Amino acid sequence: MPGTRKLGRPTAHRNAMLRGMVTYLLENGKIETTLTRAKEVRAVAEKMITLGKENTLASYRQALAYITKEDVAKKLFDTIAPGYEKRNGGYTTIYKLGPRRGDAAEMALIKLVDADAADAE
Repeated sequence: MPGTRKLGRPTAHRNAMLRGMVTYLLENGKIETTLTRAKEVRAVAEKMITLGKENTLASYRQALAYITKEDVAKKLFDTIAPGYEKRNGGYTTIYKLGPRRGDAAEMALIKLVDADAADAE
């Protein structure tokens, strides 16, 4: 498991939360969450996109074992990963949004880098 942050949760809860957040990120392209969670999600999401770039049956099964929705895994291999074919990492970006009103936790927006804009660079 990437990262060493415990996020104040037991292991099983933390893993389930990260699986859900990575699935949601790949499904919608962006998530608004706390900064520390965003940093953990980034590590796992980039590993999933790297698996998608391999595009083998074994890598598909590995991704499907982590991603909670089969249609999101299919989207990862069919549309998301091929867009990053020429890019060696850095598939996500994190924007800091400032403190949350209730508890002043540092909020962040994590989103997938546009594949088209990435090719232009």
